[in-house]
Amino acid sequence: MAIINHAERTICFKIVYYGPGVAGKTANLQYVYRCLPHAHRGTMISLATGDDRTIFFDFLPVTALTVRGFQTRFQLYTVPGQVHYNMTRRLVLRGVDGLVFVADSQWERLRDDVESFRNLEENLREYRTGLDEVPYVLQYNKRDLPNIAPVEYLEYLLNRRARRAPSFEAVATEGKGVFDTLNTIARMVLAGEFGSAAKGA
Repeated sequence: MAIINHAERTICFKIVYYGPGVAGKTANLQYVYRCLPHAHRGTMISLATGDDRTIFFDFLPVTALTVRGFQTRFQLYTVPGQVHYNMTRRLVLRGVDGLVFVADSQWERLRDDVESFRNLEENLREYRTGLDEVPYVLQYNKRDLPNIAPVEYLEYLLNRRARRAPSFEAVATEGKGVFDTLNTIARMVLAGEFGSAAKGA
C-alpha cells in the first residue's frame, strides 16, 4: 500500500522483484543503481551469503517525477530466491504496490521459474490479495545465454492468466530490458494507485 505524507507532499510506492535464485533480481537493481544520478537514488542495502545470493532484500529508494503536486518515490526490493527463506519473501511482500517477476530463461531453470511463480501466488494469498489485484510485469532474463527457451514457451508457462502481463526480454547484467521493465511497472503502479490516493489528499 502506498505511503502518503501530506505534510511533505510525497507518496511512496513499493516494488518487489520476485523470482528464483540467481535469476537476475539483484542484477536489475544494481544496474538501476549504477545508472541513476545521485540525486535520484538512495543508499542500496544488500545483504548476502557467502555465495553472493541475497538473503533479505535490496532496498533502493528511487525518486521519480512530481505528479499532481506529489513527489513520487519508489522503493525497490528483491526477495531471496532460496526456498528456505520463504518467510523473508513473505515479509518483503507486505504492502507491495507492484511486482516484477524475473524468470531465468535457461531450459534447466524453467521448473524453478514455475515453482517460484506459484510461491509468489501463495504468499500473496497470505495477504488476501493476488495477481489480479497487484500490478505486475514479467522479465525473461539471461537472453544472452545459449540454452534458452523461446519467449513463446516462457509466455505459455508464466503468462497465461486472463489478464496477461507485459513481458520483456532482458540481459540484466548488461542493462538490456532493465529500464523497460522498471518504467512499465512504475507507470502501471501510478495509473492504478496514484490517482485515487491523490484525490484523497
